[in-house]
Amino acid sequence: MSGEQQSGAGRPDRPEGHDERLLGTLLDQTHELPPQLIAPLVAAAVRGLGGRDPALLLQDYGQLVLAPLPGRGLAAGEPVPIDGSPAGAAFLRGVAVEEPRPDGVRMYLPLLDGGDEVGVLALTLDAVDEGDRRLLRRLAALVADLLVTKSGYTDRIFQARRLEPMSVAAEIQWSLLPPLSLSVPQVAVAGILEPAYQVAGDSFDYALNDGLLHVATIDAMGHGLDAATMATVAIGAYRHARRADIGLAEIYAFMDRAVAEQFGPDHFVTAQMMRLDTATGHLQWVNAGHPQPLLIRDHVVVERLESETTLPVGFGGEEPVISERVLRHGDRVLCFTDGLVEEREAGGEQFGEEQLIDWVNLVERSQDGVRAVVRALSHVLKEKRGGRTSDDATLFLIEWR
Repeated sequence: MSGEQQSGAGRPDRPEGHDERLLGTLLDQTHELPPQLIAPLVAAAVRGLGGRDPALLLQDYGQLVLAPLPGRGLAAGEPVPIDGSPAGAAFLRGVAVEEPRPDGVRMYLPLLDGGDEVGVLALTLDAVDEGDRRLLRRLAALVADLLVTKSGYTDRIFQARRLEPMSVAAEIQWSLLPPLSLSVPQVAVAGILEPAYQVAGDSFDYALNDGLLHVATIDAMGHGLDAATMATVAIGAYRHARRADIGLAEIYAFMDRAVAEQFGPDHFVTAQMMRLDTATGHLQWVNAGHPQPLLIRDHVVVERLESETTLPVGFGGEEPVISERVLRHGDRVLCFTDGLVEEREAGGEQFGEEQLIDWVNLVERSQDGVRAVVRALSHVLKEKRGGRTSDDATLFLIEWR
């Protein structure tokens, strides 16, 4: 037998190239990697590429800055504003950004995980070619998966994202949330909660089951832990019913019973449940006390999606009417809770839906992608309301592609 190694069905081992070896080594070490070794592992991978000064910049809960993850081998520093920075541009657009510097090129690579974005990987190279760009994209994808996977085993990633004290109610709400965004060829969604560090009763949930997108937004009455507890029950009931593959009317009834049995007749949760067939654009929804969603076409609000409103969850409403609409390619549907429009301005008047629509039209024309639109809209609306958020406010945007 020759000295050549054999593998499989007599096939010779294929020698690893440098790129494959670097990524393979990183992947091989991740399975039992303690969370505290994420930083040195990433730093070593960057060194293997000939890079230096690596940083993992994570989105803070308020979606205002990218905060550096502390760790051995990673560059320290102050949080980086998302608006107006190269790192922020990479984050918002979901593409790599290259910043020429006297000592080389500073690279900012979005950390994408299933369409959601964890943050940005930053590093400096002396020079960049297409091979570097290809390898860095793959490295960033691996690092994103690593951060998401290991975040379930440690508090350090959450702590890095937390720039101010968080209430217990908000802690509960954030633990309930799915990823803030999803982007696949057929559909994209993005949501945001405010005030990020004090939210209590608002929440949202979604799932893409084969070609069917399920979405729910809720607003539990009250504030603090009582509201957070009700929201937990409502979301839990929604997920349980949704996973049983029952219809929207049955989901409403199940949620209604769960809230009524747990909290009694004087408590309620407003809710909106939707289903979108991503192959046909057929949208169905049940509105249980929420403001009417806005239909956005060609970056302009064209109408409110009128529907018969049933009683909020917990009040024992009759079987709800299921509203239906067929979307056009590129249509967006914006769902929101009343805290967004009922906030009073400095003069004492409510912010109102008309102002909301005006600002949606402006932001839609200035931003690309549902995630960037939702983030920019939330921040500008809060600014125009005088920075006040006396009630929870939620935005959730769906785009049928």
